Amino acid sequence: MKISLLSLSTTLSPPPPSQPLHDHRRSCFFQTFKVRASSSPANSFSNHRVVVTRERGKNDKLITALAKHGIDSLELPLIQHQQLPDLDKLVSLLSATSFDWIIITSPEAALVFLQAWKAAGTPSVKVAVVGTGTASVFNEATPSLKQLIDVAFTPSKATGKVLALELPKHGDEKSTVLYPASAKASNDIEEGLSKRGFDITRLNTYTTEPVQHVDQVILQQALSASVLAVASPSAIRAWVSLLPEPDNWSGSIACIGETTASAARKLGLRNVYYSSNPSLQGWVDSILDALLVHNQILNA
Repeated sequence: MKISLLSLSTTLSPPPPSQPLHDHRRSCFFQTFKVRASSSPANSFSNHRVVVTRERGKNDKLITALAKHGIDSLELPLIQHQQLPDLDKLVSLLSATSFDWIIITSPEAALVFLQAWKAAGTPSVKVAVVGTGTASVFNEATPSLKQLIDVAFTPSKATGKVLALELPKHGDEKSTVLYPASAKASNDIEEGLSKRGFDITRLNTYTTEPVQHVDQVILQQALSASVLAVASPSAIRAWVSLLPEPDNWSGSIACIGETTASAARKLGLRNVYYSSNPSLQGWVDSILDALLVHNQILNA
């Protein structure tokens, strides 16, 4: 997996602020380095803590995955989800109308959709997801229900723009698309599909807001942690709003995917890591990359 620092040379140093964001794809070189590093006491993860930031109750899988590597987690929920009136519209549309495609672009959007889909009577649907992390929500559904949800398309790159470019059309007819999303999601998908002649209906079924209260004791611990793990641009924005001096914070950010990582860099954060495979394993890999480099800097 390629890392966001400039290189893994003999002496490692933090990247300058102007450094471009890099894609973290696992490479043979890094696999070799990682195996070698894992057997070295100097590269143990036991002295590090990773801050997990999703809503309380939604961090368990990541915490468990990190524990397998001997990594302690600190839970600091940064955002909360709120349902919007369009969720009721989604139930009505699913009950009465069929679409060529339903587009789901995040695990949270998948969970909200499943709630509405069940309320609509579990109709047969064909779904396009932005990446494997989103697809996993459907894969973990009850087997009897999975037969009614055909996860039929994933783009070559896990972004809304690429999905809009690659989504298959049904012949010469105008394909219909239903896009239930966060109110804060960009317009990349509907703009891209409209240009290609799709008939798209977007529903803002939920939104994300910063949590109302942050435990100050836990926040102080989080500020000194090695890595912050984030799964959405909203979480990044919430974190930056809590930093006393954002420019002076030296921790690393491990993002679930490229969209979140780009948001982090736009907000001026450095040491940003992400996986080209937005999934739990990809997220864990980006965290391990951050910790490995952190160890190398400390031991240089």
